[in-house]
Amino acid sequence: MTSRIVSIPARRGQSNHAEIARSIGIDIITGRYGEGAKLPGDAELTLAFRVSRPVLREAVKTLVAKGLLSTKARVGTVVRPRSSWNMFDPDILAWHLDAGVDRSFLVAIAEIRQAIEPRAASLAAQRRTDADLKAMQAAVDRMWREAEHQTSAFAEADVALHVAVANAAGNPFMRSIGAMIEAALRASFQLSAPGDPKDYAFTVESHQRIVDAIAAGDPATAADAMTHVIVYGLRRHGPVA
Repeated sequence: MTSRIVSIPARRGQSNHAEIARSIGIDIITGRYGEGAKLPGDAELTLAFRVSRPVLREAVKTLVAKGLLSTKARVGTVVRPRSSWNMFDPDILAWHLDAGVDRSFLVAIAEIRQAIEPRAASLAAQRRTDADLKAMQAAVDRMWREAEHQTSAFAEADVALHVAVANAAGNPFMRSIGAMIEAALRASFQLSAPGDPKDYAFTVESHQRIVDAIAAGDPATAADAMTHVIVYGLRRHGPVA
């Protein structure tokens, strides 16, 4: 299958060093600096980015903490193997989207989501509060409203529902996967949103079944409904193996 790359507009960082970290991070992700490659020296990078040495070093520290780089005396700053990257880090996920993702990226995230989100839905069915249910239903209601317009707000509502389910699971580790879910859904809708009004309606109905099962306190049905949503979403990008 031919990969289709989508570039998502870059988000500006909150500081100079964050912007530098993002720029170098994207260069690493896209392969401009491959695994094992040595980054240019401080003098060259400070000149290229027009920043001070302390700002550059703060950016490098950020990338070291995220697993993208390592620094050694008399060796310099080197790109670490992809296996060392913290792929759950919100910035690394965002940089992948900024760089452009294809179906293989979505498949990888979908596999992790299938391992985690159905269990989160199951736990949510056992632990949800009235506030959790209110947040979930509000997200589905918004999906219904936005389905008519077929805009990016539909994806925002979809994200809100999945994050609400993760929160309702009552497990701090599951709450922390919110950034991964958000990245997956945003990339998925950018690559291939539901194709027609009936498809949008089916998508919302599938999400409503998750909420209904959680509200009914039915862990098994909630998990099955979540699995269905993940697999169906991936099928929009081609056959599922």
